[in-house]
Amino acid sequence: MPERSYEFRKRLNAVHLPDRRDKTLKPGPDETAIEDGWRIVVSPSASPYMIRIAQDFQDYLFASMNISALLVHETAKGSGRSIRLTTRPESPEFGDGLEKDRSYRIIVGNEIVVCGCDERGTGQGCYYLEDVMNLREAPFLPIGEETRSPVFSPRMVHSGWGIDQFPDPHLNAIAHTGMDAILVFVKGVDLTTTGYLDINDLIDRAEHFGVDVYLYSYLISARHPDDPEALSYYENTYGALMRAYPKAKGIVLVGESCEFPSKDTRTTGRLRLDPSPDGKPDSRPSPGWWPCTDYPDWLEMLKGIVRKYSPGADIVFWTYNWGWAPEADRLALIRALPTDVSLQATFEMFEDIEKNGIATRCVDYTVSFEGPGRYFRSEAEAARERGLRLYTMSNTAGLTWDIGVIPYEPVPFQWMRRHEALLEASEKWGLAGLMESHHYGWWPSFVNEMAKWAYWSPRRNPEDMLIRIACRDFGPEGGPMAVRAWEYWSEAIRCYVPTNEDQYGPFRVGPSYPLVFKDDPGPLPSAPYAHFGSDIVTVHYQPHRPEDVLAEIELLERMRSLWQEGAGWMEQAAASTPERKRPEASRMLNLGRFIANCVTTTIHAKRWWLLRDQLFSQPGDPQSWSTLQEMRKLAEAEIANAEATLPLVEADSRLGWEPSMEYMTDRAHLEWKIRQLRRVLDSEMGKDSDA
Repeated sequence: MPERSYEFRKRLNAVHLPDRRDKTLKPGPDETAIEDGWRIVVSPSASPYMIRIAQDFQDYLFASMNISALLVHETAKGSGRSIRLTTRPESPEFGDGLEKDRSYRIIVGNEIVVCGCDERGTGQGCYYLEDVMNLREAPFLPIGEETRSPVFSPRMVHSGWGIDQFPDPHLNAIAHTGMDAILVFVKGVDLTTTGYLDINDLIDRAEHFGVDVYLYSYLISARHPDDPEALSYYENTYGALMRAYPKAKGIVLVGESCEFPSKDTRTTGRLRLDPSPDGKPDSRPSPGWWPCTDYPDWLEMLKGIVRKYSPGADIVFWTYNWGWAPEADRLALIRALPTDVSLQATFEMFEDIEKNGIATRCVDYTVSFEGPGRYFRSEAEAARERGLRLYTMSNTAGLTWDIGVIPYEPVPFQWMRRHEALLEASEKWGLAGLMESHHYGWWPSFVNEMAKWAYWSPRRNPEDMLIRIACRDFGPEGGPMAVRAWEYWSEAIRCYVPTNEDQYGPFRVGPSYPLVFKDDPGPLPSAPYAHFGSDIVTVHYQPHRPEDVLAEIELLERMRSLWQEGAGWMEQAAASTPERKRPEASRMLNLGRFIANCVTTTIHAKRWWLLRDQLFSQPGDPQSWSTLQEMRKLAEAEIANAEATLPLVEADSRLGWEPSMEYMTDRAHLEWKIRQLRRVLDSEMGKDSDA
């Protein structure tokens, strides 16, 4: 049966997948087997957080491993057949040497001890035991001792359930994946991009799962810090916000969302949407798009107000909007920033790369280039010299803006390259924290499972882990075939050309993207409650550089060829997967086919533009008739592509949806697109062909 809209949320809400145990497996001599009747032990004075962790682990054993364990309060003593959850302060004999927040020690023998440096460390230790048993597909743990600690904190993500929506199971799943912070867009007290939200309730619930909350500011900043009314103005905006949420972990400030009327004469000196005072156009950027010399003054004022109510608040200053600006101006700003704020720079953005003889720049977010880019490197070096805490936008939750309506990009070998680069940045420049998704949200997948294995020390060999994950999910026969598919897909993504025109055009919505001939099709239909809806999609396609279109098509045709080759391997992998695991294998095959169709739509959009330009730039040309017929064939091919996408989105309600746009490529939108192209063929082109 087809999934109804939003039915994917049922899968998101299932934190512990049922019946993961392979009952044919037996423990080895170097393993401890957890069995029915074991106890999960917490201190009589255990906090609500520790009790919840114990209950979560109890639920995991019951749901995923078919083990019934008893949860008990008990003072510390070795009793065998028990899993003791504790912390360094409570059990210094186990916690000696644990220094880093969220680090933990696991001791496995007749008794299992999970000792965290702090309570969140104990939680992560329990999640690690789940990871190990999931890979083993049995409640068996290797005998011995292991100490692990996280490389990055914070690891921030937006909701993949719905923009600014975080039900408890989603928070729990985020914590299980090793992330420790979420992002919420704020426009005022209890006001987000989607309307009212009890943010204090969210902060309390997130804390219950060991997750912090960062407020991503959409507050309007209409006063310069030199303005006599500035202090009272910001007290009533940022001050009111932090008075309301003193337990928020921090606040994220990015130019386009937080610009102020700068006095830097290289800018317009006004907010982007404010009218020009003389009514004349101004070619200078607005302050949100320039590294203004007075941003440090603005930050100092905000810092004083924010920390009056939340002394430990992490103030994150993100330079996303001006990576294009001259390096000297960017670095001058960084060298003037207060040293008690965190600097965030996007990892791959603004890098110029040559592909197939054309120069392309990494716009916004892409995994087609692993990074780091020069913009990030320059600012990372300046941050190290300045002693600033350094974060980056990494997208390693598994998704970028390469393709707008998918849950994640299944290109693990390319993600591994980014993991390596990020770990190197940690060693080289002290990179400390990550923003791992933006408004397109977080989806649990093997991709962010790989990120978790990469971001904890000691690190496991990534290729070995990928093979183990593949064999777990596809079985011993299907696993190697899945890895082969991922190799093709990881190579294919490197042919992707990241341009604004494609990322806000055909790649944003894939096969529901219209091909415009003469009549304006209007915007794509969108939900009235969507944050962006179709406003973020440009339906009148224009290439980045007309002279590059043929070379871009060649790259995308190579990408599609590699992707389809990978899909062939994934089809074999899914067919070889044991029956109980086949639904998820089929979903990945569906995802692979959907991405291939998105590439096809983008190729068609580029070819359509070339033919349309040829047709309308030379009216009366003897070749016009054949050009028109070529366009007809192309339109029919794209209709077939949209029709082929219908069963894919019907089988998986997550395909075609994105949190900030809501549904853009479901059945309704694909049928809208098919009708639009039929009108082009039957009405618009029909008139031309009769002439």
